Amino acid sequence: MDQPAGSPQDAQSLPVCYRHPDRETGIRCTRCERPICPECMVSASVGFQCPDCVRDGSGTGHAPDAARPRTITGGTIAADPRLLTKILIGINLAVFIAVQTSTALLNDLVLIGAWPPAPFNPTEGVAEGQWYRLVTSMFTHEAIWHFAFNMLSLWWLGGPLEAALGRARYIALYFCSGLAGSAFTYLLAGPTTASLGASGAIFGLFGATAILMRRLQYDMRPIIALLVINLIFTFGWSNIAWQAHIGGLVAGVIIGYAMVHAPRERRSLVQYGTCALVLAAVVLMTVLRTLQLT
Repeated sequence: MDQPAGSPQDAQSLPVCYRHPDRETGIRCTRCERPICPECMVSASVGFQCPDCVRDGSGTGHAPDAARPRTITGGTIAADPRLLTKILIGINLAVFIAVQTSTALLNDLVLIGAWPPAPFNPTEGVAEGQWYRLVTSMFTHEAIWHFAFNMLSLWWLGGPLEAALGRARYIALYFCSGLAGSAFTYLLAGPTTASLGASGAIFGLFGATAILMRRLQYDMRPIIALLVINLIFTFGWSNIAWQAHIGGLVAGVIIGYAMVHAPRERRSLVQYGTCALVLAAVVLMTVLRTLQLT
């Protein structure tokens, strides 16, 4: 039997507003398709939207950042893609100027395992609990040529990498590579040998750049040639902490590979998890060397 229009059965079939369950409605949000009553309807270019979709700002019913453009590694595209690189150069410059005026400050910032040497009892160094030197040495330069070379490399490599990775991933790469270089130097160099400079982090940028260029199928010859030249200087020039260069390079390659090859569905977990593993290796090397020296 046909049911007359306006009967109780017809009324019961109407959905209710998702924000006001006591109000029946035949209108749905054009974005998320949830039922909305006249009080909740917001006029849109096509139909009506619910307040939640309007509040999200994306006009899709998804989270506000879901529609933002992303880099190849999932990072957010920034208005100034070199901001962190400029800040890092500024920090290095400020420390360089400061240590030129104070030898005592320079001695407090460099990476050194234990000082003074035997037969005196060590009172300074990483082995004596001054772990901060693993970080401060990354921003400390004494010679002008060393500072200039590292800062030019940071500008040339860091700017494009920051744009490609996004700020959070870029700064994670920089610090993990620098710390890996410092820890590897602390592990293998003589305990009374002082080292300093951003070279570990710079070589990490070299490694990550090579991985990124291979992922994008760019011509690898320029970066390989530049890396080979730097490695020749590393092992052919005296008074260079090759351990920092190798440690930073290895860390940069590992983190760079994780950054550009991480599966989309577990991207952040793989990327930052790899950074955490590198930091764990840094802590392990530091602890082992400290136990050896104390």
